[in-house]
Amino acid sequence: MKLDSNLDTFPKLLFNRKKISPNQPAIREKDFGIWQTWTWAEVVEEVQTVAYGLAAAGFCRGDKLAIVGDNRPRLYWGMAAAQSLGGIPVPLYQDSVAQEMEYVINHADVKFALVEDQEQVDKMLEISPKCPKLKQIFYDDPRGMRHYKLDNLVEYEQLKVEGEKFKAAHSDFLNAEIEKGKSRDIAIFLYTSGTTGFPKGVILTYHNILKTVQNSIEFDGLTDKEECLAYLPMAWVGDHIFSYAQSYVAGFCVSCPERAATVMQDMQEIGPTYFFSPPRIFENILTNVLVRMEDASWIKRKMFDYFIGVANRCGVEILEKRSVSIIDRFLYMLGKFLVYGPVKNTMGFSRMRLAYTAGEAIGPEIFAFFRSLGINVKQLYGQTEAAVYITVQKDNDVKPDTCGPPFPDVEVKIADSGEIMYRSPGVFQSYYKNPEATLSTRTGDGWVFTGDAGFFDDDGHLKIIDRVKDVGRLNDGTLFAPKFLENKLKFFPQIQEAVTFGDKQDYVSAFINIDLDAISNWAERHHVSYGSYQELAANDQVYEMIERCIKKTNQDLANDSEISGSQIQRFLILHKELDADDGELTRTRKVRRRIISERFNSLIEALYSDSNWGHIENVVTFEDGRKGKMVADLEIKHVTTFEPMKMAS
Repeated sequence: MKLDSNLDTFPKLLFNRKKISPNQPAIREKDFGIWQTWTWAEVVEEVQTVAYGLAAAGFCRGDKLAIVGDNRPRLYWGMAAAQSLGGIPVPLYQDSVAQEMEYVINHADVKFALVEDQEQVDKMLEISPKCPKLKQIFYDDPRGMRHYKLDNLVEYEQLKVEGEKFKAAHSDFLNAEIEKGKSRDIAIFLYTSGTTGFPKGVILTYHNILKTVQNSIEFDGLTDKEECLAYLPMAWVGDHIFSYAQSYVAGFCVSCPERAATVMQDMQEIGPTYFFSPPRIFENILTNVLVRMEDASWIKRKMFDYFIGVANRCGVEILEKRSVSIIDRFLYMLGKFLVYGPVKNTMGFSRMRLAYTAGEAIGPEIFAFFRSLGINVKQLYGQTEAAVYITVQKDNDVKPDTCGPPFPDVEVKIADSGEIMYRSPGVFQSYYKNPEATLSTRTGDGWVFTGDAGFFDDDGHLKIIDRVKDVGRLNDGTLFAPKFLENKLKFFPQIQEAVTFGDKQDYVSAFINIDLDAISNWAERHHVSYGSYQELAANDQVYEMIERCIKKTNQDLANDSEISGSQIQRFLILHKELDADDGELTRTRKVRRRIISERFNSLIEALYSDSNWGHIENVVTFEDGRKGKMVADLEIKHVTTFEPMKMAS
């Protein structure tokens, strides 16, 4: 699609929406069990009032507004209001601890913050003595805030009151500020997840985002009739592109769930047509389906297994409109009525026209499961530094183990080292206050080093191997790609997280985090009593269950000549869940390998010894922020490996 060249910022696009589709739904929120809807005209009025309120508080062009909380219309409006004044929104991960927020607030020179509720206010007040530039905190939800009497703390409704006053005295002010905005202006700071150190502030301009978004809308034929659920962190580039930027350009409606725990239920009610999710969400959805089937009657389980077999045999071919036998087509239609339809309804995918997964590689088995049900799930490969899009799969040209060819207007090449590089209109301007990192990531002629290793297959599809720094070799020279192995393990509903080791070792070993929902459901059905995650993880039957999963993974690996030597020989189940609060995962749930190697070094050494037990003592962070010490002796199990399949001569 081609936008009017004058509509080169989000505020201009928003105010244009009021002209062309004033009464069309723009955003929804479920509150106290009731969906509330705002039209584009109503959104414009809200954004105007908030922008005037910010101006009354002293917010000026170039100032930064931190946005902290779950997906809420008022937080999105605060983002647009800041941009209307020439300011820069800086969304933060809502589950970040106060110290993590302190770093971003200070690094980004944030003066104002718009937060969701008492929890986020408390974090801001805790760090404010160490954040001298932070002047004012606005909050959305007044519950629990009755006794908070501070001059720099203002409720959202009071912000609007001040905005109305400022508007009455300066009626033309906002329009003039919006007109000053240009496509090359900074639109947003998005901070990376910080897998290897402090997060970096990625600077994206309106041009970076809008050009990329225009191409994406044309590529997938998005219209103003789409329905999208905004449930991913606002600080993640995926949410910013799919829930904010594309909505403003295409004009479709975005819905905000009541809370994280109700996302699946809210999806069923909304029935989105367009969906974006990292692999972990698809893994969790599949786990929930499989767990529910364990509780179903014998006849339902048999019917599910049979028709899932039919779907595995011909579902993808039917989705891609390829030739299928009459019998298989009939059985698939019957399965659609008896199994696939109810399962998709349970997942909230009944109206799904298009779904994307990105962020890290998805297990091929998980990917094939959803596509076999007739859900048009595709993979894309992207980065914050690219405004998401680098390569994208086309409809009916989808492979489970690739990320598709380059996205329109994007050039991709493989460096001599095997590292993927790209150049596109979406390439970020720089890392804020970090010229060294900018120079090491982006070349003078616009090429960006991704840090990922990969190659193009014969059909021109990009295939990701792993992070360049993580790819290694066993002592016998066998390729070791940890993320590839971990994704295969996480296909099993019993496994929530896996971390594999093997570089410069004689064999591969693994840490396993069990999926508490799946395993506790199993324990309940089999009358296995337990008092904690640690106790359940140490259960002998659970160990046997995980051993079977790894054994099945090894059988699959034996069929791949390149990595058959990377079969997992020893494993243990960790006594605790890997946690972002303990620094073991990023806020986007990516494994921080260096931190894990340091914190669990004694267990890694035990995996590569003759011992059948590993001893660990480490400090953990509890929900209320307190620190505690966990001590455990963990059993180490050996797993059967298989001879590589011989190639036909």
